Amino acid sequence: MLNIGKDLNAGALTLSLEGRLDTTTAPELENVVKTELEGVTALNVDMEKLEYISSAGLRVLLSAQKAMNKQGSMTIKNASEDVKEIFDVTGFSDILNIE
Repeated sequence: MLNIGKDLNAGALTLSLEGRLDTTTAPELENVVKTELEGVTALNVDMEKLEYISSAGLRVLLSAQKAMNKQGSMTIKNASEDVKEIFDVTGFSDILNIE
């Protein structure tokens, strides 16, 4: 299960992810990314409560990063050590801006 919190403030969208971002839940985030990014210049993805991310979740983050490269910036915040390790192993730590 994945809960996605959305907070839009002056062109900055924060998506707060809670639960698991996997094959089952990735389409939910993909839909949010496709529908909510218009006019957004800064996308922040808060992963403080994200327990797990799979390759399907990584694919959605990659597509969000590509979209934001054209219109602003994207930052990953508060990722757990387990999620950061997945980013490191897959090379995503070189692609994404992780704080």
